Amino acid sequence: MQLQGNWNYPTSIRFGAGRAAELPALCRELGMRRPLLVTDPGLARLPMLARLQALLSDAGLETALFSDMRPNPVGRDVDAGVAAFRDGRHDGVVAVGGGSALDVGKAIALMSGQKRPLWDFEDVGDNWLRVDPAGVAPTLAVPTTAGTGSEVGRASLIIDEAAHRKVIIFHPAMLPKLVLADPELTVGLPPALTAATGVDALVHNLEAFCSPFYHPIAQGVALEGMRLAHDWLPAAHADGGNLEARAQMLSCSIMGATAFQKGLGGVHALAHPIGAVFDTHHGLANAVLLPYVLVRNRPAIAERLAAAARYLGLADADFDGFLAWVLQLRAGLGIPHTLAEIGVGADAAADIGRMAKADPSDGGNPLPLSADDYRAIFLAAQQGRL
Repeated sequence: MQLQGNWNYPTSIRFGAGRAAELPALCRELGMRRPLLVTDPGLARLPMLARLQALLSDAGLETALFSDMRPNPVGRDVDAGVAAFRDGRHDGVVAVGGGSALDVGKAIALMSGQKRPLWDFEDVGDNWLRVDPAGVAPTLAVPTTAGTGSEVGRASLIIDEAAHRKVIIFHPAMLPKLVLADPELTVGLPPALTAATGVDALVHNLEAFCSPFYHPIAQGVALEGMRLAHDWLPAAHADGGNLEARAQMLSCSIMGATAFQKGLGGVHALAHPIGAVFDTHHGLANAVLLPYVLVRNRPAIAERLAAAARYLGLADADFDGFLAWVLQLRAGLGIPHTLAEIGVGADAAADIGRMAKADPSDGGNPLPLSADDYRAIFLAAQQGRL
């Protein structure tokens, strides 16, 4: 089965194995002559990144590499990247990597021509109107994981270290102008990261599907995205060289981030502060939290998940059957059952509860949850009380 195409939803996506070779032409299509490559420190050391640099250099494009960022990026990572962008007189960003690198790359492009500080553009009210659109550089996104879907997002998650919270920075122009989605670039992802990022993609689709807001287009995308995770995530985890499984999960990731314009929910509302306080991997936190939030939301989502179970072809097409599949999937992927197993302590429960309630993702949860409700879910997940 040949998985290849040019898509324009929600942006222009060049999808298919081997298409990384098109990178120089795509840069030129966006008017880039001196792109700044933004990636994480781990990827910066890999032959894959050297290959991309060589492609650009051989095509006569002048590039520099910025990789000074943390796994959960903070404001000073963006500041350092903006300084590198300006010092090198770059004219665009090629962001290569998983969610962290893509988020930092998009934020660098946003801030490259702004006079206000980063936090002035937090996704609250009409803060996005403060952005000078003429000061936003073009971004070309090259995902190397199948999880966050940041390559098709209009926002970045950046930690405000002073406030100990993850902040959503938003502007429509942050949406990458082009996405180069080559599943061959995801083949080297280790099994544990394949699992964590893959469940992250599943959660994006699942929370969007359960969000109470009306968006039938996103609803259909989310349902099919869940099916791709059901059918292909175990295969991608078991055999990282299975290119069809890698391609299907890359599609699942893009679909999840496209669908969650409909809303997210309690899983993300909790995962964001947990990541800010405990520096956990975002996808892994989502994967651990998922069943606990599903159980809490059961009164509002039982009928909807029964429909999803039928679409997935589960033997037990009801809420319990869907939950059983989630638990079985996590176990098969080696996902821990408790937050304690990933280094999250119970002492911060009250703070996490308050921060979750204040998180923008709370607004998409299918049931209204209080800070105390979030505290209770957090403790249940920390202790393994499903």
